[in-house]
Amino acid sequence: MQYCFMPEGLWETDATPAAYKPADSIGFHIMARGACWLEFEGTETVLEQGDIAAFPFGTPHRLGVGSGGRLIDPGADLPPKPWNETPMLRYGARGEAVRILCGYIQCEAANFVPFRQSLPKCIHVRTAGSQDGDWLAGAIAQIVAEVDNPQRGGSSVLERLTEVTFMEVLRRQFAREDIDATGWLAAIRDPVLGRCLAMFHGDPRHDWTTAELAREAGLSRSALAGRFAAVLGTSPIRYLRDWRLYLASMDLKLAGKPVGVVAYEAGYGAEAAFNRAFARRFGVPPAEWRRNVTR
Repeated sequence: MQYCFMPEGLWETDATPAAYKPADSIGFHIMARGACWLEFEGTETVLEQGDIAAFPFGTPHRLGVGSGGRLIDPGADLPPKPWNETPMLRYGARGEAVRILCGYIQCEAANFVPFRQSLPKCIHVRTAGSQDGDWLAGAIAQIVAEVDNPQRGGSSVLERLTEVTFMEVLRRQFAREDIDATGWLAAIRDPVLGRCLAMFHGDPRHDWTTAELAREAGLSRSALAGRFAAVLGTSPIRYLRDWRLYLASMDLKLAGKPVGVVAYEAGYGAEAAFNRAFARRFGVPPAEWRRNVTR
């Protein structure tokens, strides 16, 4: 879901993602034209044309131009859904307005705790002044073109373009050099932990043991456990459990797949044990969780 708003003159808005945004989605702003300031946790920066700002946790922030301008609330001015085309909200009609595409994108990976913990509160990617051939700048231009010239099937094209753009935003964020020494990204880059995680992700149903992982990693069991604890704050088997439960949550969204089958594929011999583990992680039993996300 996204909309476009175009304010003129001096203005500001509380741009915190709306309450109706799904829990596993990430709010974003794309600067399609002009520039504005972004105030986030007491720090102000400038968003320029071609910039993208994303807020994985819906952290409060504000956008605006100048100071003392009128307060606008685009979210309150949106037409009722469903929308056949991207809503256009204009504030003033005298000259060139700032133009911002706002919305959110589903990110089911945010339900996987280690991944979620690796995300910053704000991701800011610039394309202004980038070298020729930066395809992200071209993708943004194409998103704007699809919004301006809606065609049959355009909503699906726009959705895919937004998804690919967001994936590239995450990739650039994760490729930064100043990654912390701990956390999921640090583990992925670690030659030993990265190998272990690749084995978990590649074959989650395998009955992995710490001894087997240690042998594959070329470390003792105690050394491997210590490395997991130091970088990821968990043990190898707990990480595997969390990964399996995350995959189970994705399976539960598939209509008609019995909870018992999901439990078995998640490595649980008894459905009751799976129910308890799932409820500890997600707050509710799997059957209730399924009802909540599919209704």
